[in-house]
Amino acid sequence: MQHYWLERTELLTGFDRLEKLKSSNVLVVGLGGVGAAAAEMIARAGVGKMTIVDGDVVDITNINRQLPALHSKVGEKKAFLVADKLKDINPDITLNVIDEYIDAESMHALVEPHYDYVVDAIDTLSPKVELLRHSYQIGHKLVCSLGAGGKFDPLKIRVTDIKKSYNCPLGRYIRKSLHKYGIYKGFKVVFSPEKVFENSVREERGRNKRSTIGTISYMPSLFGSVCASVVIRDILELPE
Repeated sequence: MQHYWLERTELLTGFDRLEKLKSSNVLVVGLGGVGAAAAEMIARAGVGKMTIVDGDVVDITNINRQLPALHSKVGEKKAFLVADKLKDINPDITLNVIDEYIDAESMHALVEPHYDYVVDAIDTLSPKVELLRHSYQIGHKLVCSLGAGGKFDPLKIRVTDIKKSYNCPLGRYIRKSLHKYGIYKGFKVVFSPEKVFENSVREERGRNKRSTIGTISYMPSLFGSVCASVVIRDILELPE
């Protein structure tokens, strides 16, 4: 076996499965605490083609939990920061970088191409529901990150069908919104039923945002890593 950067992955998966990853195409929407970690772990696993989407810039308040967020990068575009890192991990990766906010009207066009998997790591409500709805209706395999905010215990993170998620306000909102389109089940979510830590929520109004939730450093990245594990294991058709 050649000594190269995917040697340890090939040792685990075997050559044929590694080639399957190299020929796969994954969409990651949202490159904050969850999405940047998911995109990085998917790239490190050897997926050969990715579309990454985020129209935001690094804010100083992102530094406590988001991988692209450093004091030296405040004000820079998250999409390009993540893209540079993914290319540094895998110079051969084919990247489609979309540096814009995707609204409800443009969501269908985003998900219309073929993807082997779609990762929803959006943290604003309306675009999140639209990504899930259009991806589901097209027939893409899909994993959605529910709320990592207000949680401390990584051992409570779970993967289940959206229908079976519970004790998560974001999950409840998504289920209720998707019921209007006749969608009740059929895609995976990463969530934690841990009770939101008391006094960690601050009510405010913003772009599709009703509140800010306190978040510890490791939880978003763990949610993103679990999302990546769902993508990789499903692409490789590994038993659950």
